[in-house]
Amino acid sequence: MANFKDIVGQNQIKKHFQESIKKRSLSHSYIINGEAGSGRHLLSSALAKSLLCENRTKQGDACGTCKSCIQVDSGSHPDIHFITHEKLSIGIDDIRSQLINDIAIKPYSGQYKIYVIAEANKMTEQAQNALLKTIEEPPEYAIILLLTENAQNLLPTITSRCITLNTEPLGQEAIVEYLVKNLQMEPERAKIAAGFCQGNVGKAIHFASSEDFQEMKQDTLQLLKKIDDIDISLIMAMIKELSLRKGKINEYLDLMLLWYRDVLMFKVTKDANILLYREEYKAISQQASIRNYEDIEKIIKAIDKAKIRLNANVNFETAIELLLLTIKE
Repeated sequence: MANFKDIVGQNQIKKHFQESIKKRSLSHSYIINGEAGSGRHLLSSALAKSLLCENRTKQGDACGTCKSCIQVDSGSHPDIHFITHEKLSIGIDDIRSQLINDIAIKPYSGQYKIYVIAEANKMTEQAQNALLKTIEEPPEYAIILLLTENAQNLLPTITSRCITLNTEPLGQEAIVEYLVKNLQMEPERAKIAAGFCQGNVGKAIHFASSEDFQEMKQDTLQLLKKIDDIDISLIMAMIKELSLRKGKINEYLDLMLLWYRDVLMFKVTKDANILLYREEYKAISQQASIRNYEDIEKIIKAIDKAKIRLNANVNFETAIELLLLTIKE
């Protein structure tokens, strides 16, 4: 598990936790709100590790070498509890059995006992109401961390009794630097990943480290470079091919979005150096020359609309067909 110093970005949240640790002014309940991959789990892990560390640094970070830190890193510390659930939602029985019935027992070895509820927005209303009394009157040693993608799904009675910390997107340059320095990634590949992830470093790491990265990128580029010259029957065949990859369609759509943003940027600036797909300069230049601003913006909106339709469980083939026909038109 990471230390605070190992987490890229999220400086405000790290500073809040570290200052609170040094001043002994920690809240008993926190909501860490942000999309998947934004650092919520790393921040909660770093906080837990620092709180339980036997030789904490002056900066409020874990030493990384004491018995407690080693236990935390191995996932075996007895005073950290991750609330799990087998169903789609986190039910009242999950909260009672894993948190409420356990929290009265004092810490086994540390000063604190820490409970992490990942996907806290999936708690049922009954589960949240059951948790409420514990949040209102927690034992002195208890810290409850609610990690959520959408804090609005939590009851106002819960959010009003917790400190909410919102993760922030990172700048592309910071993500590129992290990928190149820490993952020894080629700069061009890192730039594509950083542009793709929209400020989410976890998403960038997953995307750029994926074995399918180059294949997905090449498939997308081949489609977009040929789409103006192919007939409807071939487009339908492509839709069938994409339907086999439904689980990754959002990644394909994001790669398409980056392509047309490049086309738009080149049309505006004529500067190839700012392109993410710099190696496709000729194709992007050609696209920019044959499409007007309204066409490009219409395509970008169509890609966003396709995402919305797919998230709303609109028929996959219909959503993709509408998108590809819009691009071709």
